[in-house]
Amino acid sequence: MTLRAILFDVDGTLAETEEVHRQSFNAAFRAAGLPWHWSRALYRELLAVTGGKERIGQFLAGLPDPPCCDVAALHRAKTEHYTALVAGGAVALRPGIARLLAEARAAGVRLAIATTTTPANVAALLAAALGPEGPALFEVMVAGDAVPRKKPAPDVYQAVLEAMRLEPAECVAIEDSRSGVLSACRAGLPVLATPGLYTGDDDLRHALAVLSDLGEPDAPYRHLGGAGAGEGWVTVEALGRWVADFTGQRVCRRREPPHPPAANAAGPSLSPRRGY
Repeated sequence: MTLRAILFDVDGTLAETEEVHRQSFNAAFRAAGLPWHWSRALYRELLAVTGGKERIGQFLAGLPDPPCCDVAALHRAKTEHYTALVAGGAVALRPGIARLLAEARAAGVRLAIATTTTPANVAALLAAALGPEGPALFEVMVAGDAVPRKKPAPDVYQAVLEAMRLEPAECVAIEDSRSGVLSACRAGLPVLATPGLYTGDDDLRHALAVLSDLGEPDAPYRHLGGAGAGEGWVTVEALGRWVADFTGQRVCRRREPPHPPAANAAGPSLSPRRGY
């Protein structure tokens, strides 16, 4: 089946944004007079929870005597800090992103965004990294609280597929984290994973390929698992080929009769550590 659309996650996928998000949370806490500071180690743990408001809520739940605070207001302040930093050039697109976007548009492959971040964060990043026309490159954007459940639930990808009137096998998702990969897989999508600063140890075993980034002709990606060994940079043609191979292998596996489990065999590991 022909590849008709590429669906992108934003944070950690389009750009390495999570460190700027962490800094923005801390700035919002300082401005509110709260004695909190999220270290990189703590933030890495909190990233297991998708959504900024949810992340603050998770942090509060772990405090011995949590103060009464307006989580929504804190998150709005954090978003203001983040969008200002992004507008000032604090982040750039990850390797290969701009090239693949241009190639996809030239080939008539549709583009969409499926993310748990807020629309304001998405707009700020796209405008800063791609210019005023950046948001218009994407036919559909489903962001923030537009769906009932955030990743790793499949809702955001299901909403994108419904809006584009496409079948999962006609698309590929690009993600950076375990939660994102699971979200895409649960929506039936093949997914390419490019782990980043905070997700390098995530279990990405369900991705069709795991690469350091999308690569460039003069700066090839590092192949970490799955498809793409020896190719160097992600192209529309390569994505179509990998998706076809991956989908075919998955269909073949479904057709195989189930094998009885070995005695005392353990089930599949759900560890958050990387599977490759």
